Amino acid sequence: MKLLLTSAGVNNQSIHDALVGMLDKPIADSNALCIPTAMYGHPWVGPGVKTWEFISGKSENPMVDLGWKSVGVLELTALPSICRDHWEPLVRETDVLLVSGGDALFLHHWMWQSGLAELLPSLKAVYVGMSAGSMVMAPKIGEYFVGWTSPTGGDETLGLVDFAIFPHLDHVMLPDNTMAAAESWAAEIQGPAYAIDDQTAIKVIDGAVEVVSEGNWRHFTL
Repeated sequence: MKLLLTSAGVNNQSIHDALVGMLDKPIADSNALCIPTAMYGHPWVGPGVKTWEFISGKSENPMVDLGWKSVGVLELTALPSICRDHWEPLVRETDVLLVSGGDALFLHHWMWQSGLAELLPSLKAVYVGMSAGSMVMAPKIGEYFVGWTSPTGGDETLGLVDFAIFPHLDHVMLPDNTMAAAESWAAEIQGPAYAIDDQTAIKVIDGAVEVVSEGNWRHFTL
């Protein structure tokens, strides 16, 4: 699986070009599934109108509205209650997963409860994450971003990449998300990490990492 881990969606030409390059067909020929689950766990974005805006392609973070051939909804909280044969073939056949922001630990929990987490490494789809949808790929998110409390506690996430992500760097609506805060967060992470603003994404193909940016970012190493 190819990963495009964004802070705020596909919102500039460089990130858009990176996505097109990762697909094996044009966007107009590609089928997508959007995953809004993380939004329900975060008090700022769900449930309610923002979830509808994401699903319908009316949000200010371009993902669903890029001109896909089709866009379906994969709601992870519903999957444990239906037959796996009803949804797994759909996931395996889709070209792109569009995973919203929200709460990364809530998303992580439902990725495992739904069975999606165990499928992810074998999928051929391009995974496009936004904020929490990107953070969940890391080994952990850091206490700075813990909101929803996991039944198992802690801040561990999927670990499908070996670095953590601090999104929304220097965002005007998030005055605490400064570079100084990112430095403190990275010291706690004690491993590879990136702080990225909303004009930046991280592309991962076969373990090779590339930063795609028209903005500001920083790579932290031990």
